[in-house]
Order: sequence, then C-alpha cells, then structure tokens
Amino acid sequence: MGIVTTIVRLMTMDDLEEVARLELTHQTQPWSKRQFEDELAQGNRFYLVAGAPVEAFGGVMIMGEEAHVTNLLVVPGLRRRGLGRLVMVSLIEAAIGAGAKHLTLEVRASNEAARALYASIGLVPVGVRPKYYGDDDALIMWAHDIDHPGFLEALR
Repeated sequence: MGIVTTIVRLMTMDDLEEVARLELTHQTQPWSKRQFEDELAQGNRFYLVAGAPVEAFGGVMIMGEEAHVTNLLVVPGLRRRGLGRLVMVSLIEAAIGAGAKHLTLEVRASNEAARALYASIGLVPVGVRPKYYGDDDALIMWAHDIDHPGFLEALR
C-alpha cells in the first residue's frame, strides 16, 4: 500500500450528484441526493470527501459530547489504500473540534473489512442491533475519550 496523498475537504452541494451516484452504485441501502442535501443543511453534521473525482466520503453527526458516524464509503476499486482511515481520522478531528468526546457507529455485522478498520481506530463492539440493515445485523461500536491527546496521536 502506498502513501495516501488524497486531499480531504468538506462536502459541498456541488459534490452531491457524484456522491449520490456512488451511493446508488455501491450501497445496498443508498441515501438519495435529497438525504445528503438535508444532512448538509444541519448545523451539527460534518460531511467530508476525499479526492477529485470523489474516491471516498463520510459523515458524522455531533450530539453534545457524542459523535455518530452516519456513513463512510470508499470506492471499491480504491479500498485498502488508507482512504477509509484518512476520512475517519478527518471526521474524528472535526468531531473533536466540535466538542465531541466519544464516537459511535453501526456497521454491518458481515462487513469484516469495515469492522477491522474501525477496530484499528479504537472502536470496540458494545452491542448488536438485530436486522438493522434488513438482511444483516448491525454491530454497535464505540470509542471513548477521543478528545484525549494520545487518541489522535496514536491514529497518526
């Protein structure tokens, strides 16, 4: 795996056609362009994209001291190159900047690659949401004290 040099930036309305197309192509339960528009309009959400054209994107919702990763997608042909980790670390930095101390997300129980990525970032499984995805359970994962200086340092 080479060094990732992709730039991560805030998602804008100009990205939504491409992001919605990637969702439709690569997700089993894709969000619509309208859902992303609604998310971008919220003051407590951060959505980031990596690359031009978009190679990866993700979002996080801030609720007080908790940050919830709403989604993460890496274009399949570009996986295992560090893009998912790059976007996740950037989301964590944004969450900490917004006052978050804890991070949570749900991941398909069958998605071993994503589970491994999240575990490498410090998230641990704490529960299961049965049939959350309809055809699959969701594993609930958490990381506490993400605002501790050593947390981000360990990720870099």
